[in-house]
Amino acid sequence: MAKSKVSMEIINPNAAGIDVGSRSHFVAINQNKDDVKEFGVYSKDLNNLAKWLIESNIKTVAMESTGSYWQNLYTELEQQGIEVVLVNGKFTKNIQGKKTDVLDCIWIQKLHTLGLLRGSFLPDHHTEQLRTLCRHRHNLIHNAAKSVKRMSQNLRLMNLRLDVVVNDIVGLTGLKIIDQVCNGETDAHKLAAL
Repeated sequence: MAKSKVSMEIINPNAAGIDVGSRSHFVAINQNKDDVKEFGVYSKDLNNLAKWLIESNIKTVAMESTGSYWQNLYTELEQQGIEVVLVNGKFTKNIQGKKTDVLDCIWIQKLHTLGLLRGSFLPDHHTEQLRTLCRHRHNLIHNAAKSVKRMSQNLRLMNLRLDVVVNDIVGLTGLKIIDQVCNGETDAHKLAAL
């Protein structure tokens, strides 16, 4: 009995695949190893990468969301008008043979050409800004709370039980007392008068 070869329909004919790395990016524009190029990670390198894709008539690119290494490349490609599909690495695993950067980018290109990759969720610019601000605010509040706790512990170690005298050691009264202690005041009556 003859084996039949299954061919899949090409969904993205002008597609590239990029294996994103910390020191370089490997880019495949078709299934030939000769058409794979390696680019650095600096701004000029990313610009050259985008120009090469445009010169090669590439309209869409798939790349893995590896750490944070993809972000600058993603921005550069979008600014150059290239559609970018950011995919989770678990959907691009190449199960055949040895793993190399060249083979990985060719595999990503093949999957993308056949329309087998689904992009990850990326928030719009305003949502990303809001999320960044909220995370930053959370970190500031968390760090402030840790600092107050550390301050309270150090005061206790110096046998200055300010936490027994005032409700909030970083409130107005607590900070006045701490300021006076830092300026050398040791008279308990003067500190209590605050």
